[in-house]
Amino acid sequence: MSIEPTPPVAPAPSPALSKGKVFLRRLTSSLVLWTVVLGALFSGNKTLSDTVFLLIMLLLAASGMFEFYGLVRARGLVCFRKFGMAAGLLMVAGTFLHCAGKLGIHDSPARVNDFETSFLILFVLGLCIRQFMAKDNPHGITAMATTLLGLMYVPWLLNFIQKIEFFRFPPGASPDAGTFYVLYFILVTKFSDVGAYCTGSLIGKHKMIPRISPGKTWEGFAGAVVISTVASVTFAHFAGAKLPGMNLTHALILGVVLSVSAVIGDLIESLFKREAGVKDSGGYFPGIGGILDLLDSLLFNAPLMYLYLRHVLTR
Repeated sequence: MSIEPTPPVAPAPSPALSKGKVFLRRLTSSLVLWTVVLGALFSGNKTLSDTVFLLIMLLLAASGMFEFYGLVRARGLVCFRKFGMAAGLLMVAGTFLHCAGKLGIHDSPARVNDFETSFLILFVLGLCIRQFMAKDNPHGITAMATTLLGLMYVPWLLNFIQKIEFFRFPPGASPDAGTFYVLYFILVTKFSDVGAYCTGSLIGKHKMIPRISPGKTWEGFAGAVVISTVASVTFAHFAGAKLPGMNLTHALILGVVLSVSAVIGDLIESLFKREAGVKDSGGYFPGIGGILDLLDSLLFNAPLMYLYLRHVLTR
C-alpha cells in the first residue's frame, strides 16, 4: 500500500505589529541613526566632522537615488540609473567643495547656486548624449525625464542641508551655528512626523487623501503642526544664541511652515510608492523602510529652512 506524501503546510502569516510596536521601531531607528550623524557633526574635530558629513551625504544621495530609480522601474518606466547616480554623487561632492571653502569661493552663496545650475544644464545635455548611445531604447523622453527627476528629487534637495551646515553667518555667531540649524530643522521635521503618527493613530478619523496615503488623517495633520511648533519653540528657547537671528516669532513661523511641508513631502513619496505598487522604498530601517522613507519629509524642508535662514533670519 502506497503512502501519499503529506503536502507541505504553508507557514502561518506573521501577525501584524501593533501601532505601538511600529512606533517604537520607528523611534528607535530614527534615534540611533541621527545620534550617530549628529554625534559626528558635533565631535569638535573639523576634519573628522567634515569627512563624516560628506560621506553621509554621499551615502544618502546614492541610496536615495537607487531607491527612486527602483520605484521608476517598478512602475514599468525606463531610466538611466547608473548615469543618474554617478551625476548625483558628483553634484553632492561639488557642492560640498564649494560650501566648505575647498575651492576658495566660500564667501558667496550665489557661486554655489551657479555651480548647481551649470551642473544641471550639463546633466541635461549629458542625458541627450546618453540617449543617442541607447540604440535599443525607444522611450528617450521618459528615460531622460525620470533620470532628471531623480537627480532633482534626491541630491539637489539634499544639497540644501550642506548649504545650511556651511552657511556664512554674521561675525560673532557661534562656529557651530550651521550645525545647530541642521539639528533644529531635523528635530522640528521629525517631531512633525511623530505628531502626525501619534495623533492620527489615536484619534484620526477623517482621511486626507486616501487614494495616495490611506493612513493620513486631518487629525494627524493637526497633531503634526502642533507638536512640531512646540518642538520648534522649545528648542529655540534652550539653544539661545546657538541659533543666530532666531526668536519666538521665527520659531512659531518655522514650526508651522516646516510641519506643513513635512506632511506634503511625505505625501509626495507616498504618491511615488503607490504608483510603483510598493509599501516602502526599501528595508534598511526597522519600522521605517528605506532611505527615502527616512528622508521624504526632510527633502523639501531643507530648501525652505535654507531660504528662510538666508533671506529672513540673517538679513
